[in-house]
Amino acid sequence: MSKAIEGFGELVSVDWLKNHLNDERIIILDASLPKVTGSASKLLDKQIPKARFFDIKNTFSNTSSEFPNTIPSEIQFEQASQDLGLNNNSIIVVYDNVGMYSSPRAWWLFKTFGHQQVAVLDGGLPEWTKRGYTTENIISKPYIKGDFKATYNPNNVVYFESLDMIVQDPNFKIIDARSSDRFNGLVSEPREGLRSGTIPNSENLPFETVLNDNKFKSPDEIKVVFNQLATPNQQLVFSCGSGITACILSLAATIAGYNNSVYDGSWTEYGTLTTATMDKPNTWTKDELLAYILLFVAHSDLDETRKEKDYILSRVDKKVYQRVHERFEADNDYQSIQNIIEGVKTHDYYRNDLADLFADIKLMAFADGEMDIMENMAYILLKKILK
Repeated sequence: MSKAIEGFGELVSVDWLKNHLNDERIIILDASLPKVTGSASKLLDKQIPKARFFDIKNTFSNTSSEFPNTIPSEIQFEQASQDLGLNNNSIIVVYDNVGMYSSPRAWWLFKTFGHQQVAVLDGGLPEWTKRGYTTENIISKPYIKGDFKATYNPNNVVYFESLDMIVQDPNFKIIDARSSDRFNGLVSEPREGLRSGTIPNSENLPFETVLNDNKFKSPDEIKVVFNQLATPNQQLVFSCGSGITACILSLAATIAGYNNSVYDGSWTEYGTLTTATMDKPNTWTKDELLAYILLFVAHSDLDETRKEKDYILSRVDKKVYQRVHERFEADNDYQSIQNIIEGVKTHDYYRNDLADLFADIKLMAFADGEMDIMENMAYILLKKILK
């Protein structure tokens, strides 16, 4: 292993990299995603001098997987790293052309495959150019094969098969890096055909929350952010849409000293694999649970009116409504109550959440002008069993 370089950590500044640009021990990797544009569009054909392209989408993902950006095998990562000319003693700095987007994914992959001498360039290429440092046109060339050896660290990764246990375990906290609108189902998922929703018992922390102008906040500021969602002794599990921005939160948590891992499949996998069945209420999203509860009250008088249906559809997506309605029709009253109790327990409702839930129930019941006797009885029953 190379001797440590002063100032090298999980993050390095653009000034630090400029001062070490000619150090032969340092390998610079451009981990940009070509399809991500926006503020970085003018930088798409530029790179930091001597940078090598780290292709997350293809070379460093399992492209045979059903889901995007899936972690590659140990041997695939090892061989691809060797082809990039990486060695066991390489000191790696990764960046991207957005500033802080996909480079933490590259950092996380190296950590997951046992390479500790890797850092993310704070602020990325935009910060580099902002400081007036030179760039060059992107070039592609072969490299002398390296001796990089991958050693898979399973503690860094969470898979779908573990989620049922993690959702129920108070020692874990699942945190979703997507925008609040996506997390709350207010906008559609960008992946065509993917339903909106959340992993049960998860919290939302948009990845931008740990950043200031595409650079990370201080460790103390990051701790304040995470302390609002989790206790210091909890294992944090990060999710997002497809495993990219979850790694931003993973890097932030590492900087602040939290034990953490990444759910590699993230919502794309979870939302897909839990779409076909609603057999287990502990896998329902919050929207699915809300729709189920509203249907329970609406049908308490054996008559779901058009206005009640319209209200439910104003709160959840049509596909959610249809999926939940099919499940609700198959359940008897006892099963419905048990499903609701389990779902509320899974989502760890707090007092304010329950207040919002019961406000929704009332608004739905009064959508047709009145809450009849049976609906009121269902409302009182839910108040009693969910208090």
